[in-house]
Amino acid sequence: MITRRLLASAIAMGSAIAIAAPAMADDGLGDYRDRFEPLPHFPPIPADNSLTREKVELGNMLFFEPRISSSGVISCATCHNPALGWADRIPRATGHDGQIGERNTPTVLNSGFLGSQFWDGREPDLEGQALGPIEADVEMAMDLETALERLNDFDLYQKKFAEAYPDDADPINADNLAKALASFQRTLNTPNSPFDRYLHGDENALNPQEKDGMVAFVDNGCIACHSGPAMTDSNFHRIQVPGSSDVGRYEVTGDEADKYKFRTPTLRNVGVTYPYMNNGATETLEEAVAIMGTEMLGRDFEEQTIDDITAFLHTLTGEMPDFEVPALP
Repeated sequence: MITRRLLASAIAMGSAIAIAAPAMADDGLGDYRDRFEPLPHFPPIPADNSLTREKVELGNMLFFEPRISSSGVISCATCHNPALGWADRIPRATGHDGQIGERNTPTVLNSGFLGSQFWDGREPDLEGQALGPIEADVEMAMDLETALERLNDFDLYQKKFAEAYPDDADPINADNLAKALASFQRTLNTPNSPFDRYLHGDENALNPQEKDGMVAFVDNGCIACHSGPAMTDSNFHRIQVPGSSDVGRYEVTGDEADKYKFRTPTLRNVGVTYPYMNNGATETLEEAVAIMGTEMLGRDFEEQTIDDITAFLHTLTGEMPDFEVPALP
């Protein structure tokens, strides 16, 4: 299934880049280009959750499995829809019994590159994040033990868990459920965007306006927070976007200094993961650029600057991950 192809193509592509990387673009923008990092094919893999084909195939099934929700109709893929940038393109997610969550659904694309998970960073990694939506009242609203019992009712899941965790006497457990989901999500990466190709030396991968947007992105200070391969510092910054009273990270720490702070979202694939901001009330990328200029940088961007930065941000849309919608038991 997914990893057999994905791992092989990533290894082959990485070798090709290492052996025959093209000459770097000579367009006079090297000082700007050197401020960025291309997106690798895989994020760091934790020592206690090695990436194996068996775990990823199991995680793929679990990601689309609605029977680990209370209603039996909601899965991870309900809010993280592959057809919608692995998000849901509505302001705030709709979960169990039609309840509306408090925040916009972040994409899971490239989530393995993030330094913490959720808008408020309440979990440090994908393993910690994986079980939260299953148990959350406004999302899947499922008691974890009941979810595991449901999975154990199927011979195919018994087989898949045993293959993924051959050293466990009772492999269908919460820890392995989290690790399998996290393993699948670590394969949902989008390398080889136009901007990545530019960083690897293809001068023609960006047009003049997109390059102007890259320059404006750096010169106006956007790169201070949106840096690294995932275009985020994974830190927390104070912002009160229009229409939001969400106190952000303060709910996690109780520290007054953390009020209205949110983790810097990735800009990878931002052109297809609208709407924006923690409350999802910002419909267009142009509007988001203008708000960030005002709220975070204290600048009122001219229309041309907004258009240029927006054009640049669209070059961050990469190749969507190769996966299969699984046949569930």
